[in-house]
Amino acid sequence: MKIHALLLPFFLLTACESEIDGKTAAEVRDVPAAPAAPAAAPAAPAAPAEAPAGVEVSFSNEGSSLEWVGAKVSGDHKGGFQRFSGTARVDGDQVLGATVEIDVTSLFSDTEKLTGHLKSPDFFDIERMPKASFQTTSITAGGEGGTHTVTGVLDLLGAKKELSFPATIAPVEGGHSVKAEFTLNRKTWGLVYPGKPDDLIKDEVLVRLDVKLPKAG
Repeated sequence: MKIHALLLPFFLLTACESEIDGKTAAEVRDVPAAPAAPAAAPAAPAAPAEAPAGVEVSFSNEGSSLEWVGAKVSGDHKGGFQRFSGTARVDGDQVLGATVEIDVTSLFSDTEKLTGHLKSPDFFDIERMPKASFQTTSITAGGEGGTHTVTGVLDLLGAKKELSFPATIAPVEGGHSVKAEFTLNRKTWGLVYPGKPDDLIKDEVLVRLDVKLPKAG
């Protein structure tokens, strides 16, 4: 038996405390199936389309951040994505919904070697999957850990999952502030690389976002 296998229980028992510990976990579910289409019926006159509520504003990584914290037995690593952009619909003090596209190739971490490994097929496989996206399906007032509960679909590495997480959304000078902090299980989206036998990687990853939405108009 190799020495690192003998020492593995010791490393697991003496794992460092992590910034991830004790953080709120997002609720993750399979994306609801679309309802079956009804049987064809005689065509009726098309009703005029209703204008979407609110006003659309655009946002990007300028003045905003999308970061993460990952952890191994030996300690934490921090990073994020340098480039992302999207649109949101706002109505007065309310944020009604949002869509964001993430440039996964802009991933960074606290060490150059780790950044290169995270971009490889072991993790984000950026040559095959250079983009990710998140689209809200609802934003409701209330919820433990924030002023609102955000629900939406995260499309990452070709896997789509619906998740709900707490967020603090508030009007600020010049627009709106959207802040959230929650954990996700990386394996749900196919990020299954285990790490070294004596320095295993935690399944949970802390996601931290701080988005500034400009004022409508």
